[in-house]
Amino acid sequence: MKTAILFSGGKDSVYATHLCLSWGWDVEWLTLHPQADSMMFHHPNTKWCGLQAKAAGIRWHEVKTTHEKELDDLEKYLSVMKKRDTIEGIVSGAVASDYQKQRIEVIGENVGLPTFCPLWHKKPAFLREMLAQTEVYLVSVSAQGLGPEWLGKRFTPDDVGRLSAMSPAIHPFLEGGEGETFVCDAPFFKKKIVIKKMEKKFKGMSGRADIIEAVLAPKR
Repeated sequence: MKTAILFSGGKDSVYATHLCLSWGWDVEWLTLHPQADSMMFHHPNTKWCGLQAKAAGIRWHEVKTTHEKELDDLEKYLSVMKKRDTIEGIVSGAVASDYQKQRIEVIGENVGLPTFCPLWHKKPAFLREMLAQTEVYLVSVSAQGLGPEWLGKRFTPDDVGRLSAMSPAIHPFLEGGEGETFVCDAPFFKKKIVIKKMEKKFKGMSGRADIIEAVLAPKR
């Protein structure tokens, strides 16, 4: 099956790709560059998804959009991919957000493509396995308990328990908007990404780390 994976550069869409490839599916990535604070799509560092595509050797598509048009733009481009690229399905990395999942399902119905969420309702043990196999960094945080020290930090299996133990507890997948991630290496990457420079900003209870410089490097 040839699928379009809605790709943000974060841990969930990367691992959804890993699963699809393990099933023998043919995949292409589609990244929307939304405005900040989109309720639907990951925003931080999406401009670096192209470097991830080079690292993985996966064909990459990108669409710039606005709050008002993001769902329409996604539907239009998926319709183009269905006709031009013979896409047969849509894959997302949604884990617990009914808001996201339902809207993607509606778009799939509108363009006549089935939708798949291979990480849907996965448990913390699965996340630990994900993080053990990938190199993931936190590039935004927005929750009580996640201070500046979390920005730019590698997200490890040990952090899953730390998040769950916080008061109030934080969803370990960061699915409620508590944080966003960027992946530098995964099992299917042919090269890894090395972040040379980040610019970190923190104010109040939220912050983000913008990647300024990154390069590809051989995997050991």
